[in-house]
Amino acid sequence: MVVESDGYAALIEYFIENLAVFAASGDKVGSENIDDLVHELVASQLMVICEQNKDMPQPLRFAVMSEADKVVADLEEILSSVWNQKPTFAQINVLEEYIGLVKNLFDAAVAECA
Repeated sequence: MVVESDGYAALIEYFIENLAVFAASGDKVGSENIDDLVHELVASQLMVICEQNKDMPQPLRFAVMSEADKVVADLEEILSSVWNQKPTFAQINVLEEYIGLVKNLFDAAVAECA
């Protein structure tokens, strides 16, 4: 659906190009670590997808959730060295933008399947 697509591969490349943000030092913010932040961002985007597609068939809904788990797993693998650290503002911005772009891929895939 999404994780095996060319668009997702391009987004992974884009994320890797911005990986220096996660190596840079900076003021850590908030009480959440990157793990919590990623899960929160992905979950909120999943809720938006489901809200926008209330008539989505249950099998498609489960496929979207399974794919979202794979996105989180990919981010955990890429960010393993900082996964349990608190993020900086720059890291939060990169994660918000990236997950928003991934949501756009899900939107397109759901529209195609509907």
